[in-house]
Amino acid sequence: MLIAASCDDGTFGAVPGLAAQTVAGDGTIVAHYEVTDASSETAFVLGEFYRRNGEWKFRAVGQGYDSGLAGLATDFGIVVAEEPVAAVPVAAVSAVSAVAPVVNAGVAKTSAPPADVQPLAAAVQPPATLVSMPAPSTAPSWGSAFFDFEPYVRSGNGSTKITMDIPFPPDCGPVIMEARVEGYQWIQVEIPGRDDTIFCHDLPEHQGRVLFVPPRKGGPLKLKVSCSGHWKLTVLPLSAARPCDAETVRGSGPEVLVHRGDAAELKVRATDRHNGWFQINCHRGDTPDELRHPEELVHAWNGKRVKETVQITEGPILLAIDKSRHQWELTTSPLPTPKPTKGRKADVYEGRGEQTVTLVNPRPGRPSLLQYELSGAERSFSVEVKVIDEYGDEDEWLNTFNHGTRGTTVVFSQGQAERKIRVKHTGKWSLRVLPEDQAPVLTGPAEGKGTTVLRYPGPPTLMTVRLTSRGDDEKVAAHALNHPFGRPVIIGDTHGRRRPALGPVFVDPGGTCFVIVYATEGAKWRLEPEPPAAATALGPRNQGHGYGVVRHTGPEAEMVLAGTSGILHVFELDENLFPKRKITGSSGPYRIQSSILHVRALGAWVIELLD
Repeated sequence: MLIAASCDDGTFGAVPGLAAQTVAGDGTIVAHYEVTDASSETAFVLGEFYRRNGEWKFRAVGQGYDSGLAGLATDFGIVVAEEPVAAVPVAAVSAVSAVAPVVNAGVAKTSAPPADVQPLAAAVQPPATLVSMPAPSTAPSWGSAFFDFEPYVRSGNGSTKITMDIPFPPDCGPVIMEARVEGYQWIQVEIPGRDDTIFCHDLPEHQGRVLFVPPRKGGPLKLKVSCSGHWKLTVLPLSAARPCDAETVRGSGPEVLVHRGDAAELKVRATDRHNGWFQINCHRGDTPDELRHPEELVHAWNGKRVKETVQITEGPILLAIDKSRHQWELTTSPLPTPKPTKGRKADVYEGRGEQTVTLVNPRPGRPSLLQYELSGAERSFSVEVKVIDEYGDEDEWLNTFNHGTRGTTVVFSQGQAERKIRVKHTGKWSLRVLPEDQAPVLTGPAEGKGTTVLRYPGPPTLMTVRLTSRGDDEKVAAHALNHPFGRPVIIGDTHGRRRPALGPVFVDPGGTCFVIVYATEGAKWRLEPEPPAAATALGPRNQGHGYGVVRHTGPEAEMVLAGTSGILHVFELDENLFPKRKITGSSGPYRIQSSILHVRALGAWVIELLD
């Protein structure tokens, strides 16, 4: 059934607040569709009701005609006489009055309704509005992660629970949700039963977009909406992401963008008078699982002004601006081609005393190894190598107290073309950039001494880290680093003891995994990959010391924590053994589902399950 209207003495561009709204019998707004681009049209198809799977649905159409009601009728196969076509009497559309109470004039299709049609007032359910939108001319491809569908819209007032009848397949990749509010309104959108929140924002321009993952079982999407005013939610496929291939794009608040071009530099500029949280995550991959796990590109807490330049890989990739009230500007530019330094051996940097050096990546876009030697240095926190960012700020990287005077680590972990460092040492020093394939491959137990790097080609695993030498105050800790994630995640730290530390080696499905052992130069160590079954099964009372892994396979439960030292952290891991949620900050209790937990402590700890 078609819902249409016409103007006798004007155009729809002059009609304020033009919209179609469906209302259930109890007065609940089921769908609200606003027409914002009307101009010279004298007739309009606003929407239509149709039957699917035994239920009535409403689809917004928004098709205008400059030829009036006669042109509209002709388009639907009705032969129009020379005299003006009279408007359909209101009685002819009384069957839909309970759902669409405001209808100026209507034209119904001439085909007979299906045999199982029920009165609309009794049969209509609260469906989502299906809005037709033109597909982008060059939709990016994300392989099995891409689920295409027409956008679904729901709107309402205040706080409520809604269901969007979207046919999500099981284990669907992320999709986009757009929220719009009127005036300065806070909106929060949650999926009941999940810990994460889709929206939790006051939107600077009254609108914003975020990525979210539909329920793993697929099917309809149930949402809890909290808002003090009028709101409108639209669920869109990834193809609706805003293009970020132009030189500069601008916007405000949370947004989802797509970059389809080559690897590039991304200059980020953002301002917010409230000193708010600003974060950009990168999602890439061809499978739903890959796209669910973002790489953090920019993070600023209490950042009134953000100025950073980062590298992004070849597209298509998604860039999600999260948790932001900032006005922002993103500028992409080609990666710079490094110029060789005169009078220097290829990939070798030597000097004496404190100096600032710019390391050049021989393979931009890929990581490399850095072999360092600080000759004659004593063991000290003040003899170190620091990383310098574009603002001149220095971050600690290596020091002789924890990492020894010589060793090998990873450099250009995000594929940067250059990296500026500062060497703080009074004597001679040498730095040498090596290809990543010179790192030994870790396929089983491995032993070594001092700081070094190994390549791990296997699936996510647990790893035991042991200090095997007996020197005084020797340090051994291991980290997993995935390119292009670029930031190390700790596996375990022995804290100078010979007690083994068990931890997870997370593996990014689309990256290269390195295991970096940080140790004083005389410290000997042993790494042993372990199956997930090596984790302690969570029982009524579990005790441990230092770093450990606990496995909970039972139903949802509550647990409490206690530690003998002041530092006790517990992280919930995802399927790639990446820490997805920090669940400690106090003793608890904490609700946990079936999962693997990584415990990081300085001393003894206890985990107890509550009845």
